Amino acid sequence: MAGHNKWSKIKRKKGVNDAKRGALFTKLIREITVAAREGGGSVDFNARLRLAVDTAKQNSMPLENIERAIKKGTGELEGVNYEETTYEGYGPGGIALFIECLTDNTNRTVADVRHALTKHDGSLGTDGSVAWQFDRKGQLVVDASKYDEDTVFLAAIEAGAEDVNGDGEEFVITTELADFAAVQDGLEQAGVEVSSAELTRIPTNEIAVGGKDAEKLLKLMDALDDLDDVQKVHSNADIDEAVLAEAM
Repeated sequence: MAGHNKWSKIKRKKGVNDAKRGALFTKLIREITVAAREGGGSVDFNARLRLAVDTAKQNSMPLENIERAIKKGTGELEGVNYEETTYEGYGPGGIALFIECLTDNTNRTVADVRHALTKHDGSLGTDGSVAWQFDRKGQLVVDASKYDEDTVFLAAIEAGAEDVNGDGEEFVITTELADFAAVQDGLEQAGVEVSSAELTRIPTNEIAVGGKDAEKLLKLMDALDDLDDVQKVHSNADIDEAVLAEAM
């Protein structure tokens, strides 16, 4: 399985402990609020909101928190005006990093991101310096212990998926952005439960990274993930299996 999927898998296997649950809820509330602001408060007609709400439910966010975040986005309740912004940079070993944020203070956010990068042997790049190395895609994950490969593969391809990869523990289904919702619906209609779904950035080429650089990179990505304003961190690293095993 490709490196970017390995990083996502680490986070899923680690789960969210109580100390980090509040931070995760903060990120999810921001995404729900912005999604509702941009596309309206109905999950039936707003694919981004549907994804955000599904993710919140998967992480056991109380329904009242979800409803409040939607109302803040639609203007029914007073709320903070979050702005979408991205940063590009480099990690140990010259690894490309694309960082997606939602913030009410870009000066604070860029300072926090720069500090995390510098502390862990990384650096902030200019706009466009690494974005070209990533493609926007949808990804859905299915628990491999519940379904055989043929069932998942046929359901995904018939629904319009671009690719299906498995490692014995999970299947990762990749879609074009425009097909993401249709593939998710198709899987559900075929009786295949999706354990997680996200819109992501997949590197066009990956760079192998191991040893101390791999360890530093994982610490850097953790540090960035811990920032309230950072929603997602994408890299083009193919991280050494031994380092990944230790991180899990």
